[in-house]
Amino acid sequence: MAAKRGTKTSMKNMEKELLCPVCQEMYKQPLVLPCTHNVCQACAREVLGQQGYVGHGGDPSSEPTSPASTPSTRSPRLSRRTLPKPDRLDRLLKSGFGTYPGRKRGALHPQVIMFPCPACQGDVELGERGLAGLFRNLTLERVVERYRQSVSVGGAILCQLCKPPPLEATKGCTECRATFCNECFKLFHPWGTQKAQHEPTLPTLSFRPKGLMCPDHKEEVTHYCKTCQRLVCQLCRVRRTHSGHKITPVLSAYQALKDKLTKSLTYILGNQDTVQTQICELEETVRHTEVSGQQAKEEVSQLVRGLGAVLEEKRASLLQAIEECQQERLARLSAQIQEHRSLLDGSGLVGYAQEVLKETDQPCFVQAAKQLHNRIARATEALQMFRPAASSSFRHCQLDVGREMKLLTELNFLRVPEAPVIDTQRTFAYDQIFLCWRLPPHSPPAWHYTIEFRRTDVPAQPGPTRWQRREEVRGTSALLENPDTGSVYVLRVRGCNKAGYGEYSEDVYLHTPPAPVLHFFLDGRWGTSRERLAISKDQRAVRSVPGLPLLLAAERLLTGCHLSVDVVLGDVAVTQGRSYWACAVDPASYLVKVGVGLESKLQESFQGAPDVISPRYDPDSGHDSGAEDATVEASPPFAFLTIGMGKILLGAGASSNAGLTGRDGPAASCTVPLPPRLGICLDYERGRVSFLDAVSFRGLLECPLDCSGPVCPAFCFIGGGAVQLQEPVGTKPERKVTIGGFAKLD
Repeated sequence: MAAKRGTKTSMKNMEKELLCPVCQEMYKQPLVLPCTHNVCQACAREVLGQQGYVGHGGDPSSEPTSPASTPSTRSPRLSRRTLPKPDRLDRLLKSGFGTYPGRKRGALHPQVIMFPCPACQGDVELGERGLAGLFRNLTLERVVERYRQSVSVGGAILCQLCKPPPLEATKGCTECRATFCNECFKLFHPWGTQKAQHEPTLPTLSFRPKGLMCPDHKEEVTHYCKTCQRLVCQLCRVRRTHSGHKITPVLSAYQALKDKLTKSLTYILGNQDTVQTQICELEETVRHTEVSGQQAKEEVSQLVRGLGAVLEEKRASLLQAIEECQQERLARLSAQIQEHRSLLDGSGLVGYAQEVLKETDQPCFVQAAKQLHNRIARATEALQMFRPAASSSFRHCQLDVGREMKLLTELNFLRVPEAPVIDTQRTFAYDQIFLCWRLPPHSPPAWHYTIEFRRTDVPAQPGPTRWQRREEVRGTSALLENPDTGSVYVLRVRGCNKAGYGEYSEDVYLHTPPAPVLHFFLDGRWGTSRERLAISKDQRAVRSVPGLPLLLAAERLLTGCHLSVDVVLGDVAVTQGRSYWACAVDPASYLVKVGVGLESKLQESFQGAPDVISPRYDPDSGHDSGAEDATVEASPPFAFLTIGMGKILLGAGASSNAGLTGRDGPAASCTVPLPPRLGICLDYERGRVSFLDAVSFRGLLECPLDCSGPVCPAFCFIGGGAVQLQEPVGTKPERKVTIGGFAKLD
């Protein structure tokens, strides 16, 4: 009983999954849109009608896949037409039957019908046929029917052919699309007729076709096209539209999808506690969001009120300044008016002056008229040069609030910097780690950055992962000094500004060199044919210019090859420990050998040596490799990697130098593409040298080496070529120097 109640509860809880997004009712004849969402057929026709598409909604009565369609209602021409059987398709296609290449059907520019999906809010392309080209979701129909039966109370299905009152239906017929009681089923399916072959089903209110039919060919689907992600019938499978597609039987697709769905569902059911914990966490996050949102509203309101208070205070002070200026001007103008009124006939000043002029006593007149004359003179001057004592304009009191209005308009919330993007082309590890990054285009600026890094090849410690951190890094690049050799570091960056710290960038993994980096310069003072070698001023790049011997060799190519070997060495020799260095070889180099060798043997072999006469000569061993005894077990004094025209020549034996010299024949050798940088790792105590891809640190070749004396880096050139030593990170220049068209490492 408990299991039954649980099933009913589960059925009721999934009701929202069975509602059409258009009508919000149970699905009726749902169609599967190309975006995998479902919609009722009637709702889909109504939506297309509202969009202005007329005649593309599809008519259920004319669809063979529709319950309203029966063999008796189909077109007579369609009923007489016999489609070829699957076993005849190959013969028909081979004989040229069917659509020939280049044939077009329909209009030159067929109308593309777009359907606005109510679930994903996107426009879905239905093609030319509209809804007629969509499959019905028969599985969803069955789920809806089971749901209706599980939640219905007293919802018995009645016979549709009984006379009133109808009896309860016991059978259904998909072909007749009706429900019957026992008597009516026998009556409408008499023995000996075609209807007697109809198979009875359980009574239902929704009749579906027996199988899923192809909307294009009205054939039962038998395959699934993984490329188009669509069910296809036997005819669809052989059409040109699916040529080259990955098509699998429906059974395989069914089993694979069922296994995936079962596995996912089992995982979900097995982690119900985790789901409930996450729900509680989300609910707690919702509560914190509500509280934080309210606090943010109060803070914004308080700040805006503060701005309003500042504006109100500023408004009062500005109005007070205007009021004072106005009163001052009014006072001056009033005084000027009074002064001019005193000049009018009948005024006190004019009358007083007239009375003074009547005085005949000269001393008394002089005494009284002196002050009066000054007043009259000033009034006369004001009358002759009249000008208002104050301006009526208040232009000097106008406010320019353009900048403030712009600031207020742009007033917005502070945003933390977005996650930086680490520039993997400029980030690398050598003697130090150089890390370079940039902010996304529309990211807020960052005041400074925080870099975190850690080794990934160390045993994990209990507790949270501990990162090493560098705080308040200015700029968009940084150096991490003294990294451990032969390790893998993971690095990430985040920015910070007034709003706080932003998100971390994606993690970047860097391999450090397998040994301490050896710093040296190129020394070509003693090599042969030094006029053909051009060494840069910083002595970290060298270029070999092919001269007359190479031209003569090309001229005598059929009779004999006379080539010159140009050698340049490093100015530092290794006498102990392990050392590593890297270089870049110009891919256009004719023939370059990069490696190491005993300093004494190198000087003995190449100091003043004549041109190479035999093409079998190899500087790896110091003499003709064809005459060398293969049984000699002593380690060779040289170890070189041969590079030419963007390729690296690797011998059959990756652990012996014989493979490098080509003694095993051309069939035992192979070539690999030249990486951007080559790494050389010398283990002096073990007498081994390894050649690596300096970008991925993938091993290319390992060779033995005679380390009985000082060993130094060496570079050999046959023809034109160029080599650039990798710059130390700490002294790496920001510019590039080009030597003969070959750019130095950035």
